[in-house]
Amino acid sequence: MADLPKVRLGNSDLIVSRICMGCMGFGDAANGQHSWTLDEEHSRQIIKRGLELGVNFYDTAIAYQSGTSEQYVGRALRDLTKREDVVVATKFLPRTPDEIEKEISGQQHIENMINTSLKNLGMDYVDLYIYHMWDWNTDLYDIMDGLNRIVKAGKARYIGISNCFAWQIAKANALAQREGFAEFVSVQGHYNLIFREEEREMVPYCEEENIALTPYSALASGRLSRRPGAGDTKRAAEDTYAKFKYDATAKQDAVIIDRVEELSLKRGVTMTEISIAWLLTKVTSPVVGATKLHHIEGAVKAADLKLTDEEVRFLEEPYSPHPLAGVMAQNRRTDVSKKHVWSTGTQKIIEGEK
Repeated sequence: MADLPKVRLGNSDLIVSRICMGCMGFGDAANGQHSWTLDEEHSRQIIKRGLELGVNFYDTAIAYQSGTSEQYVGRALRDLTKREDVVVATKFLPRTPDEIEKEISGQQHIENMINTSLKNLGMDYVDLYIYHMWDWNTDLYDIMDGLNRIVKAGKARYIGISNCFAWQIAKANALAQREGFAEFVSVQGHYNLIFREEEREMVPYCEEENIALTPYSALASGRLSRRPGAGDTKRAAEDTYAKFKYDATAKQDAVIIDRVEELSLKRGVTMTEISIAWLLTKVTSPVVGATKLHHIEGAVKAADLKLTDEEVRFLEEPYSPHPLAGVMAQNRRTDVSKKHVWSTGTQKIIEGEK
């Protein structure tokens, strides 16, 4: 592997590359939520290139293309590298209404989820098992107990959480400390140059507790990697979820995107390198999705780019507060029947129906 800088993941013993490859773009497009994902051959090419560049940290989820992302990632890593040389993260979904009706407990749900993910990956364990989104329909004790059980069973080395507020992870880890359960060592939230709401509570909390920040949407679904309209992709045209997250604030975000372009021209690097270099001043390992070789190549180059304090201020100065977007906009106790935004088909995933 190349000499991509590596760092310890929070309070864990995991040593991860400063860039994490996000694998949502891999998987059978006919078998999931997105039409723009890559088939197995092209997914493997990008994973292979990541390994060559020194990326040892790979993030997927059972929700990504009905488990086929996990399958592609697992087969590629088994063929291309040694298990002990990579850090594999995957994520689990909340209980479905059908599971709740059948009185399947939170502990049993998590056991079902990890067993299915391990089967998809073809692995005996994952390094990091991530609570994908807050489940208002399941008691927090049941979630933390269920996660602790799979850690004790050796099916996951550590646990992380995604799409939560600072008070939620603080409450969960306090419960874990009281009960002697495994604690969350990482947070995967929505954080980039044009969406910095994590800086209000989550970033200072994680700094205080040494919890690793591994944010997703590092490039705001491509908005921070190119001029608007330049080199539009199939994903840019069809990713309605990304439009939901960013279109409402496009005008105020454009000012920052202009500065990213200006600085990239001044430094003679890509907008991708500028955007990720900025994020690397704030977090442990951003999760960077890649559907083309140059996507992961540009992300890795960013790890060697050092921004001056003046350049960081130049990029940050125009930012103004944003409303919550995406999954976090739905992370409320009210109307819990609408919380299962990723749960379509979850029962089929659990039962092994592909």
